Amino acid sequence: MSDIYKDDQSEEWYFSRDSYVLSETDDKGIILYANDIFCRLAGYTLEELIGEPHNIVRHPDMPRIAFKGLWDDIQTKGFWRGTVKNLRKDRGYYWVDATALRKVHLDGRVTYLSIRRVPDRAAVEACIPLYAELKAQE
Repeated sequence: MSDIYKDDQSEEWYFSRDSYVLSETDDKGIILYANDIFCRLAGYTLEELIGEPHNIVRHPDMPRIAFKGLWDDIQTKGFWRGTVKNLRKDRGYYWVDATALRKVHLDGRVTYLSIRRVPDRAAVEACIPLYAELKAQE
């Protein structure tokens, strides 16, 4: 089986448990780095991702408040972790257990590293109605 595969019954894509989906952005959220698994899972080439805002993979089902929490935590604690539904280029989607870290370089530059793994399915199932409720309140 490939390390990335699609559910034949839906538009959901999956990746293997031993894979890490990695990306790094600048302080404005512009993609500076994306690993191969991120490119393939999102359905983009590296050239299509570099220089684009990371929200290129933001799924419309994701409530704005989830990303407000991400930015609040990353600014105050230096990290954030959560379950996120992402959008593929072909309009399919995939779920991730995401950890975002703030990285302050010696020269003072700030970048953000995102490390994503296969999420626990129970967490995904819990997020579906919660995110729908939060979206309805927007």
